[in-house]
Amino acid sequence: MKLSEPYSGNASFDGELSIAGVKASSLAKEFGTPLFVIDEADFYARALAWRDALNKHFGEEAGTVYYAGKAFLNKEVARWIKSIGIGLDACSGGELAVASSVDFPVEQIELHGNNKSEAEIESAIKAGVGTIVMDSFHEIERVAAIAAQQKKIQKVYLRITSGVEAHTHEFISTAHEDQKFGFSIASGAAWKAIEATLTHPSLNLTGIHSHIGSQIFIHDGFEAAATRLIGLLAKFHDHFDMQLPELDLGGGYGIAYLPGESAVVPDEVLGAIAAVVKSECAKHGLRVPKISIEPGRHIVGPTTTTIYEVGTTKSVELDGGESRRYISIDGGMSDNIRPSLYGAKYTALLANRLSDSATVDSRIVGKHCETGDIVIREIDLPGDIAPGDLIAVPATGAYGRSMASNYNHIPRPAVVAVRDGSARLITRRESINDLLALDI
Repeated sequence: MKLSEPYSGNASFDGELSIAGVKASSLAKEFGTPLFVIDEADFYARALAWRDALNKHFGEEAGTVYYAGKAFLNKEVARWIKSIGIGLDACSGGELAVASSVDFPVEQIELHGNNKSEAEIESAIKAGVGTIVMDSFHEIERVAAIAAQQKKIQKVYLRITSGVEAHTHEFISTAHEDQKFGFSIASGAAWKAIEATLTHPSLNLTGIHSHIGSQIFIHDGFEAAATRLIGLLAKFHDHFDMQLPELDLGGGYGIAYLPGESAVVPDEVLGAIAAVVKSECAKHGLRVPKISIEPGRHIVGPTTTTIYEVGTTKSVELDGGESRRYISIDGGMSDNIRPSLYGAKYTALLANRLSDSATVDSRIVGKHCETGDIVIREIDLPGDIAPGDLIAVPATGAYGRSMASNYNHIPRPAVVAVRDGSARLITRRESINDLLALDI
């Protein structure tokens, strides 16, 4: 039986969970647990869907789809992005180093971050990074000075705070923005940043960038932000009698984490955004700029499932005579901090066998010395789950392994890619020796 969202595109259950034709028990036996299992074909399909939708709705004005390195990045994923022909959104020197290690096309890299170090800026400009997104007045001066030292003209964007904040199923339009990112339109900082950037001959301001939130399911916020950004482009055109040729509309598109949820469809959201962009540009007498996007977690998030082994179970009596089954797994907040950090919700299934036992109110908890080390707070699972069983948690590709820690000196899990019935290691499991190697 093929599984639907939030499971990856090639996940199925026929007495046992299989991903791309590889059984969960085989993966656990060969690679150990906890284990991140990434569905390679699903990754390609999702990335191509965004690339094709951008080209469809913007044609010659289609810019670049940027993969979010912060969601998850290793050498093999960087190779996939390179082969698909999309760009990389990097926000640290480490992410740039991963890209460099596989000869990723530097002109397809966009460097983000609200506090880039001088060393990161120097290495980015030296490497020929396509675009640096500047985030503060200090950074304008910093990037300009370093580019001048290297006798280069660096292509840059300004990160603009549009006054639109969007999360999950709603968006809020505010007059001023209380956040660490970007230059506010409402306060006038955005216009001052434009003027400051243009004073530097070592900077080539080609566009503006905006990111309004994450895990967004409705189009309204994107459309409102696009309207305000094009208004700023129109002001630039009227003042300088020239047009900025590029606009990056960011991302934050929502994915399914729970049964019954549906992810944003690339063709639908880009169709809606394209209609607004083209209408607003026509209203202001502007050419449609090159439009780029950053799908964020939407590409890698749904592709990955984490497989855990159950270590212990116990029933705890609750008020009113009810009980809850605690299922302790061999991972937890060290490989998925999101539930503890901001209450993210996931689903799970018994992955290694079919059970005819009645379901019971269960809580999946990790092995760490923290009361808040809870992966799933409340879920109905078979009452006969026991030590040695496997639990699978889908949609863990974004911000699982990338935010993993060594809390309690736990080595971080391996990552395995599966495709067409075969599996291969793409990031090995850390060892205790890896942890000890840093100590003097």
